[in-house]
Amino acid sequence: MHKATIVSTGTDYQHHIQAGPFGLNTDEPKSLGGQGGAPAPFDYYLASLSACTAITLRMYAQRKGWNLGEFRAELALRFDEQGTAHIHRRLYSDQPLTAEQWKRLLEIVANTPVTKVMRNGAVITSEAPAAGA
Repeated sequence: MHKATIVSTGTDYQHHIQAGPFGLNTDEPKSLGGQGGAPAPFDYYLASLSACTAITLRMYAQRKGWNLGEFRAELALRFDEQGTAHIHRRLYSDQPLTAEQWKRLLEIVANTPVTKVMRNGAVITSEAPAAGA
């Protein structure tokens, strides 16, 4: 099970996140009233997908004996007029890969664990303490 906890810092909109044993900070840009001192929530959303992309493809390439060398993925998020999120992911390697290898990597990346959750959604529940607690 993965867990994260977020605690306010008293400065709009800076918060401290504890994700497993790792500490992170989040904020909003100054244009949205934040301090611009840390990644915003959608930055972490893309970071999560990019991390899963890189790790999954590295694992796959190692099993196949392919040298990815320095791998890079660039992700961009935009919202259309209806508010639907669109993420474009572009992959790079400093090693020469064949068209067939790239085709297979694109098939793999379309089904990483985080990609699947983002594409299919998740059941999200929330609760608050009982009144007076």
